[in-house]
Amino acid sequence: MGLPRRAGDPAELRKSLKPLLEKRRRARINASLRQLKGLILPLLGRESSHCSKLEKADILEMTVRFLQELPASSGPAAAPAPSDSYGEGYRACLARLARVLPACRVLEPAVSARLLEHLRRRAAGTTPDGGRAGDSCGPPAPSPPAAPAPPEPPRGLWRPW
Repeated sequence: MGLPRRAGDPAELRKSLKPLLEKRRRARINASLRQLKGLILPLLGRESSHCSKLEKADILEMTVRFLQELPASSGPAAAPAPSDSYGEGYRACLARLARVLPACRVLEPAVSARLLEHLRRRAAGTTPDGGRAGDSCGPPAPSPPAAPAPPEPPRGLWRPW
């Protein structure tokens, strides 16, 4: 009972463009999921060849779990001082190693436990240059020959990856 529509009617135009817009939206989603999969698998220590048939939901769940395990940061105002960021990075790396080392079974359990205990003891007083105040683990290493200093990395939050 409505009036006949003309070919240039906006409703007809929307009707014909809707499938094209939906196709583009799905393509963007799929491209982003492929990128996310490429980023998250190496961070989780998985090979992409073994995980080639992951569902979209699996990729999203792995990403959410990974992000939940990251230490919470309330923003740039709460960023640690550069000297603290090294220690925090060291401790975060140690925590990840404590999860991964027993699972990968590269070392015997006794050796793995001794290594982790040694690293935990060192974490208490580690400094950015790798030394400790009052370190008595042995004689100091000989100083390397003079070479041009590498460019200093940007200051900020140190990340172990």
